[in-house]
Amino acid sequence: MSRTEAPPLPEPLRVPVADSHTHLDMQDATVEEGLARAAAVNVTTVVQVGCDVAGSRWAAETAAAHPNVHAAVALHPNEAPRIVHGDPDGRSRQGAREGGGRAALHEALAEIDALAALDHVRGVGETGLDCFRTGPEGMAAQEESFRAHIEIAKRHGKALVIHDREAHADVLRILADAGAPERTVFHCYSGDADMARICADAGYFMSFAGNVTFKNAQPLRDALAVAPTELVLVETDAPFLTPAPYRGWPNAPYLIPVTLRAMAAVKGLDEDTLASAVFDNTARAFDY
Repeated sequence: MSRTEAPPLPEPLRVPVADSHTHLDMQDATVEEGLARAAAVNVTTVVQVGCDVAGSRWAAETAAAHPNVHAAVALHPNEAPRIVHGDPDGRSRQGAREGGGRAALHEALAEIDALAALDHVRGVGETGLDCFRTGPEGMAAQEESFRAHIEIAKRHGKALVIHDREAHADVLRILADAGAPERTVFHCYSGDADMARICADAGYFMSFAGNVTFKNAQPLRDALAVAPTELVLVETDAPFLTPAPYRGWPNAPYLIPVTLRAMAAVKGLDEDTLASAVFDNTARAFDY
């Protein structure tokens, strides 16, 4: 099989489950094709996540058109510094851009705020901090954007969806300082077991992606083992983070069963029990 081909459909789950974080706009299939493949394996609901103003608008429109799609809207942590300082290399989907300063950031945040008011938008995210792709010069813009998203989520009563890459302590500090929304989700949870205990004490949801299946991901599995089942979600982050044995192939919501079965083994639960819990948890996290 070529790595550009889609992996085969896994055996369907017996209990329906939700993909708590996907990017249908970055996948090869049409929305209808992607949802049909997911439904064929009993992945009946997806949360479509925006990473910039255009992507957030698309997420909101897609959720409005499909009852089994819920939207989350935001400026990705790496988008905020690009808006402020410019993106001369055109690394994001908008291509090369001039910096617009803080005024441009505030304008973009106002658009996210307006989208967050829509009923079919159930989350504000992905937002947070990313110390992997953004250098020190961009961290002030990231933090300002993160704090603004926290306030937007609280103002509209929506879930906060967090992107935390190599920034665990700072993300937890800002959440504690600003006051986390009632429902907070760590997308693609990447902390260790000690952080999972901190998140559990705070009532934060932890969403695990395909990388929990990777050979070198024992710390993630240790975190999943101690995470309370009632706070665990599953996601694809598709087209990224395809679970083993398909690592390197394009990911899509229909591959959720592969990750969920691996998670059930780590938790010592049968797959039906975990699928049922995850389905309920996702509905509770995003209030749909």
